[in-house]
Amino acid sequence: MNNRNLSTHDAENDPRNQNIKIYVNGDIVPRDQAKVSVYDSGFMLGDGMWEGMRLYNGKWAFFDQHMDRLFNSCKAISLDIGMDRDGILAALTQTAKANGMTGDAHCRLMVTRGVKDKPFQHPALSQSGPTIVIIMEHSKAVASLKSSGLRLATVPQVRGMPMAQDPKFNSHSKLNCVIACLQAEQAGADEGLMLDPNGFVNTTNACNFFIVRKGAVWTSTGDYCMNGVTRQNVINLCHANDIPVFEKNYSLYEVYGADEAFLTGTFGAQTYVSEIDGKTIGTGDNPVTNRIRKLYAELIVQNVGG
Repeated sequence: MNNRNLSTHDAENDPRNQNIKIYVNGDIVPRDQAKVSVYDSGFMLGDGMWEGMRLYNGKWAFFDQHMDRLFNSCKAISLDIGMDRDGILAALTQTAKANGMTGDAHCRLMVTRGVKDKPFQHPALSQSGPTIVIIMEHSKAVASLKSSGLRLATVPQVRGMPMAQDPKFNSHSKLNCVIACLQAEQAGADEGLMLDPNGFVNTTNACNFFIVRKGAVWTSTGDYCMNGVTRQNVINLCHANDIPVFEKNYSLYEVYGADEAFLTGTFGAQTYVSEIDGKTIGTGDNPVTNRIRKLYAELIVQNVGG
């Protein structure tokens, strides 16, 4: 079995991250003092939601879209965050200032149902209010992510039906993705390509998945995957720039014969895929993906200011 070489979240080593300060329920504390209770709903049950965001030029890119998803998800599971969008933005700003960060930073904002009175499942046992944690790191993607493609392996673990656990939730319950990641690693690949319950190509264990065929961009219907902010931005950019784009069902047959393939996510933006199930994808030129990368970089500047 090959060791894992890359993932869409591989970042350059930055020694400053050993001394970051972390937001925990209103307090800014050193990394080694950032703790939550073993009775916390997130630790005990995976009962919570999170968002990953990037800081550019002192501003959080696509903040409103991330908050739309966070607040909608928390409403859907009756989790009261205990603050509004302005309150979350203030907490993010406070944490960034404490760390001296204005750019090249990535944050994981986590909200759980909070500490439980007893170690059991019922949400009513969480009486003390939500737990809110913000981990913010100095973060630049490793150079090889921009040039080398990732190797994917189709895995047995699928994205489930909405009435089981809706894949649109960006929840702390990520065991299905962890299993898919392990299956890919055991197959000698970097990440796992996951199918939907009907056998159509869906997403990877960490990111949304796209292919390019004859100049057109394809991605899944979105019915069985987390509808990523970057995913939607790519779709919007294609529509706005006369790049044919389709949200549709398609199979591995179309994937293996694709001209290009790439992943989308907040951290890596657009990451090339070079190989799927041992089959080389395209020729490595990736003209459509490169154009989308350029358009996306311009969109970030528009969103946060240049």
